[in-house]
Amino acid sequence: MSVRRSQYRSRLQIVADILSEARVGAKKTRIMYRSNLSHELLDKYLTEVLNAGLLSFDGKDLYMVTRKGQEFLDSLNEHFEHFKQFEKVFNDFSQEEMALMKIVEANLNSRSKRASSNQQILTDGGETC
Repeated sequence: MSVRRSQYRSRLQIVADILSEARVGAKKTRIMYRSNLSHELLDKYLTEVLNAGLLSFDGKDLYMVTRKGQEFLDSLNEHFEHFKQFEKVFNDFSQEEMALMKIVEANLNSRSKRASSNQQILTDGGETC
């Protein structure tokens, strides 16, 4: 499971997608389609994760996540989860800040209108006397 935050994925998100697909064994084509990668990009990433020992190849057609790869994926998913929690707290804080700014702005506008109204009363009051 990876977190997709925007139109573009990070390298870590792509690696997580590849490893997730290969958890129970997967052919190259399945990994390519499910990870939404071109053949060229998949080859590049497969080379990297194979060299890093995160993935193994059975010599025929199946890619499997290694123990090291599963630990990496678990750690990465934990990181993504913490990031989502941080993002939620940050967004909640931002929404509260925006609400407070609206209250302050409304209060300032109200004071300004009252001041204008009071000034108008003083001006009108002076003309009628």
